[in-house]
Amino acid sequence: MKKFTFLTAMIFVISLSLVSESFAQTGMMWRGSGGWGTGTPYGRIYNPATVETIAGEVTGIDKITPFRGMNYGVHMTVKTDKEVISIHLGPGWFIENQDVNINNGDKVEVKGSRVTFNGKPAIIAAEIKKGKDVLKLRDENGFPVWSGWRR
Repeated sequence: MKKFTFLTAMIFVISLSLVSESFAQTGMMWRGSGGWGTGTPYGRIYNPATVETIAGEVTGIDKITPFRGMNYGVHMTVKTDKEVISIHLGPGWFIENQDVNINNGDKVEVKGSRVTFNGKPAIIAAEIKKGKDVLKLRDENGFPVWSGWRR
């Protein structure tokens, strides 16, 4: 009888621990930067030596997944006097929760690193100015503001 009671108690304890672990996993799950951090292949593309500022009109805003396995990000197309260029803003979860809204037709000033991405010129944005509003995305070294707590 003692063995049966002990065995029943052990099964109960094991079952309880498995159930509580299962409930714990349905809560908040840490996913990391989704490929948008400074140490990732995409994060290493930003080059402070190629930073420039352009001004133009937003002609498109889309989702982008720069590299396979990354979470999606937000990118916009800006038409300047000289060119139409792709501007990479950052991860969707960060950009979509900012107070500065950028829409088609907006006049913007973009500061960022000019790079070649998929064989075409692009800018990885550090800062977007729209009128009096400023959307800060990276510091002067290219460190993303969404990774700020990791410093």
